[in-house]
Amino acid sequence: MIPLSVLDLAPIVEGGTAAQSLSQSRELARHAERLGYRRFWMAEHHSMPGIASAATAVALAYVGGGTERIRIGAGGIMLPNHAPLQIAEQFGTLELLFPGRVDLGLGRAPGTDQAAAFALRRNLQSDVTQFPRDVAELMDYLKPAEPGRRVRAIPGEGLDIPIWILGSSLFGAQLAARLGLPYAFASHFAPAQMMDAIRVYRATFQPSAQLARPYVMLGFNAFAADSDGEAELLATSLMQAFVALRSGAPAPLPPPARGYREQLPPAYRATLDQILSCSAIGGPDTVRRQTEAFVARTGADELMITAQIFERDARLRSFEIVGEMIRAS
Repeated sequence: MIPLSVLDLAPIVEGGTAAQSLSQSRELARHAERLGYRRFWMAEHHSMPGIASAATAVALAYVGGGTERIRIGAGGIMLPNHAPLQIAEQFGTLELLFPGRVDLGLGRAPGTDQAAAFALRRNLQSDVTQFPRDVAELMDYLKPAEPGRRVRAIPGEGLDIPIWILGSSLFGAQLAARLGLPYAFASHFAPAQMMDAIRVYRATFQPSAQLARPYVMLGFNAFAADSDGEAELLATSLMQAFVALRSGAPAPLPPPARGYREQLPPAYRATLDQILSCSAIGGPDTVRRQTEAFVARTGADELMITAQIFERDARLRSFEIVGEMIRAS
């Protein structure tokens, strides 16, 4: 089995609080570290009632302080929401606090709706070249000190912080290939262009000082339980959350609901089937079989496992079952 990592969206569950969510994220990171997962990433989202990781660097500092070895990182920072200098300083600070453990994944989506994006940026005017320019500027701040440099990232300057490009389309694949950076594709919620993006990235990759060969990490939903039926029930929380989001009414993560998918109109069922096409849902044998089939189909170098599960113990158990594939390899 290839390396497995964790993408935690710090879910705020129905009836719960953001404080409880962040505490459980730290607990999950410790759990993942014991199980042998390689990374623990958190994602930047804003104005979302069901996600507590808006201040991503702060949340990662909290998680890093509760772990010892597992890599921590952003999956990702939505760079158009920030000045590149600020991100260089934030992740430079994280790297000083947790040396050799920090990753920085960069995306160009807002991580929110247009109203919240405007509140963050105060200006939505941009062009297709802005994100590549911002990535280049951020990477420049992380280079060793040079005479005459007027603006410096301190902390940040001269630190070895691996940069990743995130994406759900060919744009990110092309940029990651041109810069010679590892590429993480958001197949856990936007799988439509996954195979094309992988092909473009690998075919056009140019080696860099950071990376000699292309490296693809794919987002992958995994709902694992002691039986197929129990896992299928757990997955209905994510299904409800997707439908609420697509309906323009995002909400805290709801509890599982028996028969939920079957009650939906055909159009919604088709949407869920498409969104969850990069998933493993079932008992231990089913999850292993589905995960291995996905790796064989895509040739992924690493999987980023995510699981929006309502109940704390069930979420920990799911990552434990998936983690057994690490120990068995």
